[in-house]
Order: sequence, then structure tokens, then C-alpha cells
Amino acid sequence: MSGAPTIPLEPVDALHITTLIDNVSDMLLQDQGPAKRAGFGDGDPPQLSAAFLDRPTADVPLAEHGFSALVSVAKGDQEHRLLFDAGITPDGLIGNMRRLSLDAKDIEAIVLSHGHFDHTTGIDGLVRQLGKTNLPVMIHPEFWSQRRVAIPGREPFELPSTSKSALVGAGFEIIEQRQPSFLFQNSLLITGEVDRTTEFEQGFPVHQALRDGEWQPDPLILDDQALIANVRGKGLVILTGCGHSGIVNIVRYARKLTGVDEVYAVLGGFHLSGPVFEPIIPATCEALAAFAPEVVVPAHCTGWRAVHALAATLPDAFIQNSVGTRFEL
Repeated sequence: MSGAPTIPLEPVDALHITTLIDNVSDMLLQDQGPAKRAGFGDGDPPQLSAAFLDRPTADVPLAEHGFSALVSVAKGDQEHRLLFDAGITPDGLIGNMRRLSLDAKDIEAIVLSHGHFDHTTGIDGLVRQLGKTNLPVMIHPEFWSQRRVAIPGREPFELPSTSKSALVGAGFEIIEQRQPSFLFQNSLLITGEVDRTTEFEQGFPVHQALRDGEWQPDPLILDDQALIANVRGKGLVILTGCGHSGIVNIVRYARKLTGVDEVYAVLGGFHLSGPVFEPIIPATCEALAAFAPEVVVPAHCTGWRAVHALAATLPDAFIQNSVGTRFEL
């Protein structure tokens, strides 16, 4: 890809993404390509006693409406781990990490894709597990906005927002960036604010933000950001939280930023659920197919109809997500 100067994102040797929180948990899914499943009989899972069972049962990962992933990146003899988003309940994230035998102390940084509470609330349990910590938290400046969803004919629903003073008080190092930024010696790239270039991805029309004391339209949700890696010999891996920027916009922007044409994997929420977004499913599927990704993992807020359309459009690339799945990319 030619044009504007690109950001030198260095190739990494391996990238592992473990789904900690998602809307779906399916313990019967089988391994599929890079997707390694957390099944009932894998390893030595934690056990629970139940009064009406004759033996302990598996303490399996739980699903909730939200998203979180543990990202592990390897380059040379260096390996780093970060948390991408944190789910919707205080204890869902830390509970699933325990169930998956993952240690929160291994987390070196946190990236929050945007300010919606179904991606941030699990920080509560993380802090109770770790105590006061100086972990960097990477966000967009509009992350703190007070917001609501105002559907015509219904009472507006105000979304809980994150307390900046509480995060700072817990010891986190808050890093606010509108522009792209690196983590781990140029191994991972956070997009910052995403360019909006498609005609059909117009944002969330019923979304509002409180500005200057008044509720104002906030359809673009400008704090929405994604994570990018360039896996050596394979191409770009793009991880999204909700994809409010538009999943096609995000992929286009990732290619523009890095100058890398090859798109290897796209994972995360694509926000195509409900009557506002379902009309753009065909255009989204067509545009994603044109990138020819080898792996497509629509999760969280993508929606039933969009997931099935993507599976039909990209049958060889599509992989069903589930809490506990580890993608070895």
C-alpha cells in the first residue's frame, strides 16, 4: 500500500489471544486451526462441589455481555502480555482468569478499546486481585465521556462511565492518546482514533454524549480504538472491542498506518447487531472478503445475523469464538 508515510510496526514471531470475556461460552467446540479450545476434559480445570451431584463438576469459564482478551506477543527472546478490555461485571474477568489458570500478575499493560462499561467494569476485580498497581492504561481522551442511548419512543438509558480519580487512585498510569501509539518496542500498535472512510459505516445514531451540560449526538464514538500486530510471514492481526469505528474502516486504517497489505486475522466485536446495523451486513461482508483474511472471529456485539452472514461469506476463514478460546496466530 502506497501513499502517506507509514508507522514502522515490527513483525513479531507469535501472537496469542485468549478470550477472557465474550457473550458466548461453548465447551463442546473443537480445536479449529489457530483456535485452541478450553474443553471439559482439558488439563486439570478447577472443580466445584454441587449438592446434587455425586462428584465435583468443572468450574468452567462464564459468558457475559462484554469483551476482554489476554494478548501475548513474542519477538525474539522477549514475551509480553497485555489485557485488552475487561468485560461488564466486576468479577467476570478475574473469575475467568482463575478458571483458565491465568495469572493477573503477568499483565504488563492495559488497553481499553473505548469507554463503554461492558469493556471496563472488570478493572474492579483486577484491582482487588492485584492491589495498588502502576500498570499503564492506554485510552483515547474521550474515553471519560458521560453517554446515553436515546432510542425514539423510549426513556434514554444512561451508560455508567469510568471514574478517572478511581483509576488514578488505584495507581494506574493513565496514558491518553488520540494518535497511534506503540507498545513493547514497536511490537503492538494501538490505532488511536480511526479514520472513517467507508460510505456505509456511519456510527451509532442513537448514541449521545453529555457536553457543556447538554446531551448531544455522539454517533461516531471517537474513542473507539483497536490493536494491531504484524505476525512474521502472515500479515496483520487486528483486534477490536466493539468496532464502533466500523470494522472495515478499522482494517483499512490498519493497512494505511502500517503499509502492510496482507490481513491475516480480524477478531473481536464488529457491532452489527440490531435493526440500525443489520442493513450494512452485506456491504461489510463483501468488503471484509476483499481483504482475504485467513481468520475471521466475529465476537461480542457482532450479532447473530452478521455472524451467520460472515460464516457464509468467508467459510474457510470463519471461526466461532467462545470464552476460553486461545488463538495461536
